[in-house]
Parts: sequence; C-alpha cells; structure tokens
Amino acid sequence: MTGPKHNEYFEGILQLRNPSNKLIDTAIKEIEKKEDANIAKVKKVANGVDIYISSQRFLRTLGNKLQSQFGGQLITSTKLHTKHRLTSRELYRVNVLFRLPNFKKGDVITYRGDKIKIIAMHKNVLAKDVKTGKKLHLNFKDIK
Repeated sequence: MTGPKHNEYFEGILQLRNPSNKLIDTAIKEIEKKEDANIAKVKKVANGVDIYISSQRFLRTLGNKLQSQFGGQLITSTKLHTKHRLTSRELYRVNVLFRLPNFKKGDVITYRGDKIKIIAMHKNVLAKDVKTGKKLHLNFKDIK
C-alpha cells in the first residue's frame, strides 16, 4: 500500500455465510496477524457477517486458507470501483464469499433419495454413494 489510508478504507469484503464462531474468530485472527491488512468494519447480515478488509491480495489468500481449513464454497468476484485520479487505471474491489454448508466431511446425507457420504469439500463436493460405493462430484448448490 502506498501511504497511510484512512481507517474506513477497504479493497474488498470477506462475506462469511452460515459461519461458526470458530470460523469468524479464525478469519479475524488471520487479518490481525497481517501487518499490511486491517479491518475497516464488520457488518452483521441476515445469514452471516461481512468483514471489510484493506488488502485485496490478502483477502484472496485468506479465502483460500479458510476453504482448505474448514471446507466450503468459495466464490471470488470483482467489481469496478473507480479510476485512479492520476493514472486513470481502473481500480476494482473484490468480494470473497465463503459459505459453510450445513454438512461437513464424514457426514452421511440424503441426495436424490440415496444416502451419500461426504468425502471432501473444495470447489465442489466429493461424495460416495453408501450402497454402490460410486464416487460423485457435486456442486454445492445441488445439495440442500
């Protein structure tokens, strides 16, 4: 970052949905450990919390770290925010959505009438049919 920024400055939002207290605590501790990133504000929303962060590079890294630690759905999107006054370069804000599902690794759930066991969660869900042993690659949105 170049020069001091005001304390409400942010480059992106970490959107935590269906978060556990452990997930929120972990995210905040990771941000506080980083010297060149700080929290501009924390906002409670209907099904989670939004954390406004001053470094989008760190925000992307944090999203990946949370996904590998907790498993869940991670969606990163960018939005044009403004143009730099001096260079006319386009400046973007980043939203990192991290949604914890209602299930975790090892759970047995019903999917389309069949019992499946959750093996892993990354970009998609890896599951195994309990009866047939067949592996399934599923999208988070397909599993309710």
